[in-house]
Amino acid sequence: MIEQNAVFQDADNKDPKCHHLMCFEGDSLVLYARLVPAGLSYPNHVSIGRIISAPHIRGKGLGKVLVHESINACDRIFGVQTIKIGAQARLERFYEAFGFITTSDVYIEDGIDHIEMTRAPTHAL
Repeated sequence: MIEQNAVFQDADNKDPKCHHLMCFEGDSLVLYARLVPAGLSYPNHVSIGRIISAPHIRGKGLGKVLVHESINACDRIFGVQTIKIGAQARLERFYEAFGFITTSDVYIEDGIDHIEMTRAPTHAL
């Protein structure tokens, strides 16, 4: 978030109602995703957001592990259902590998091109 000049603490007041998937390296947070129940970000869909990785671990495949585990955690916590995300447009192919399909035109969020994507519950990892 600092890299993208989007520094804030729970600006949308959703954190207390969400689940948080975190991976630490010692005392340092290196991977994080916010698992959002249906009705909080999208009326009829659960969501995964704030998918982040520390710069020093990028390129090691851990982002794929994080997304995979986030999907599995959503299925366990919220029940198997469609997952909707607001993805950076440059990562469209990355999320397509997990069964997400683009469902919106490009929009700007925090000065970055984004797209909405959904993943049907029947897609197996």
